[in-house]
Amino acid sequence: MILAFSGNRFLIEEAAREAAQVRGLHLRDLPRLGGEDVSAAGLAPLLAPSLFGEAAVLVDLDGVRPDKALLEALATPGALVMVLDPLGAAGRVKQYQQHGEHQAVPSPSKTGEVSAWATSRAKRLGLKLEVGAATYLAEVFGADLAGLSAELNKLTFVGGPFSRERVEGVVGREPPGDSFAMLGAATARQPAQALAHLRRLIGSGEDPFKLLGAVVWQYSLVARSLALLQQGGRLSETGAAQQLGVKPYPAKKALEVARRLSEPRIQVHLGHIQDADLAMKRGLDAGAVLERLMVQLSL
Repeated sequence: MILAFSGNRFLIEEAAREAAQVRGLHLRDLPRLGGEDVSAAGLAPLLAPSLFGEAAVLVDLDGVRPDKALLEALATPGALVMVLDPLGAAGRVKQYQQHGEHQAVPSPSKTGEVSAWATSRAKRLGLKLEVGAATYLAEVFGADLAGLSAELNKLTFVGGPFSRERVEGVVGREPPGDSFAMLGAATARQPAQALAHLRRLIGSGEDPFKLLGAVVWQYSLVARSLALLQQGGRLSETGAAQQLGVKPYPAKKALEVARRLSEPRIQVHLGHIQDADLAMKRGLDAGAVLERLMVQLSL
């Protein structure tokens, strides 16, 4: 029988552990195959009948492209095969369902999704996170639910209330910088926030030249978005994405900036961006050039 789990890596491990416990098994005690060791030949001896009852094995398909022989081996009668398959391709899911059970586990990745998951997880632990605290955790950890879960466990030893400030003090990590947020803050005349994003980006290892390249690309979208807005009519994010030839998220961010700028101000900003590009190519301190640019875009 196959018991397969697809979705977020941390959550499928957890779901498999709980399913094993229901059957009186401990996941850590099962023979485990992963990576290059996953093959029909490698699996066969682990599925051989035993005097001690049904054979049971854990197969980790993360990064593995199973062939027909392996999929057939997973369905070996008289054995329990627990499958961790984060991707959960449709063809494989059909196979799992034909020979057992498949559980699709959530895969929160966007900030809002992770924030909601963190709130729900905290509630299970008896913690009441304020909205700002859940958002902060989502910004810091993203799809790293294992890391986020560890921090929630840490919070169970700390007294509430769990505001953003309180949780920040316990976790002690800055959210990663966001180049879209950096440009958005600058063009909204919030230089302190723009500089904070810039310093976090550089502090996390981002190359200043690549950051300037990102600003150039994003600002080109802003200029083109303004041209689309000036044509009149209602412009949706989806429509803008199609006309700009980009995905909806950058189109949305470009529209947000374009709606608060005028053509003359954009022309001035483009001049500042060109000056920054020349300054960096001439060997001036890249970090200082970018900081000056953020201030100039905030004017």
